[in-house]
Amino acid sequence: MRELEDCLRDARALFAFLSEPEAPPSRAELVLAMGSQDLNVAGTAVRAFHETRADWLVCSGGFGKDTSGLFPQPEGVLYARHCRNAGVPAERLIVEGRASNSGENFQFSKRLLDERGIRPGTGVIACKPYMAKRARAAGEKQWPEVRWSVFPHFITFEEYLAQGNDMTEVLHLMVGDLQRLRVYSGRFQAPVEVPDSIWLAYERLAADGYDRFVIRGISLDN
Repeated sequence: MRELEDCLRDARALFAFLSEPEAPPSRAELVLAMGSQDLNVAGTAVRAFHETRADWLVCSGGFGKDTSGLFPQPEGVLYARHCRNAGVPAERLIVEGRASNSGENFQFSKRLLDERGIRPGTGVIACKPYMAKRARAAGEKQWPEVRWSVFPHFITFEEYLAQGNDMTEVLHLMVGDLQRLRVYSGRFQAPVEVPDSIWLAYERLAADGYDRFVIRGISLDN
């Protein structure tokens, strides 16, 4: 195992790359909150809903790799409860409680809106900071009819940990997410270019043992 500061240097690099901010539109028809173990995302979704003057807020998530056995109810249900308590009108809130991965967040949410005759053209994604790049890539592939952006997080790795997020768990999740940018490229997600320096940081962290969510037995030479 390397020195902690060496691991932190790579962790900061992954976090900054994965959560690179972008400017959301001033107006959007839909906010999609992607479920996870980070319940703070519900607050992000509320801000996105109000700031973009969205028509709809979908809270999507069942039990994923990081919440199975952790939460008493599906992610989408917990998020929606927070959003209602924060003032989002119940009639503008849609709960999707089955998705277990990022692709299903978009697939199942699209299906629910289709059933209601709702076909948005613009959407904002609310997600964990370091999920930003992969979330947008998934949305562009799984729901291309919508022009997606990600609600920005202007936060550092240390600030994110200070919110109560466990460093070891975050490192495991970031390493898995970074690998999926290549594993799922062009299949389940739109392609995202990963710089060599970021890929080397991923490899070092995986070698340090932060590899619980790494997909095994897959060639990543592309």
